[in-house]
Amino acid sequence: MQIDISVRHGHLSDASRGKIVSKVGKLQRYFDRLFSIEVIVDLKDQQRPRVDIQVSAEHKHDFVAHEQTDSLWGSIDAVVQKIEQQLRRYKEKVQQRHRNHDMRRQEKIADSEEGFDNTESSEFDEAGLDEA
Repeated sequence: MQIDISVRHGHLSDASRGKIVSKVGKLQRYFDRLFSIEVIVDLKDQQRPRVDIQVSAEHKHDFVAHEQTDSLWGSIDAVVQKIEQQLRRYKEKVQQRHRNHDMRRQEKIADSEEGFDNTESSEFDEAGLDEA
């Protein structure tokens, strides 16, 4: 997974970049099919830094979150939490769709087996094999 950090209107130390990488790297715990994470830190307003995250996942899904608070770390924590929530919701949606598909498939098999049993008994009754 590729993690890109870019800064507008300022500079971040290597230690700060490392902390950001470790925080956003944990997103893979929520959804393991992530391709890239792009973090943009805008320091134009030093008192209220803005943080944007764009996460690219498998099957052309992109997750985007923006946050602007009074501190850089507050913004980063809030935006990471927003992305976590989006990833969790998406994963639950995919899993639920998969489970429902399996349930429908099992119901169709059960219905077809019941229909097969009913046709066999009626054929025997008509042929008069029950009387023998």
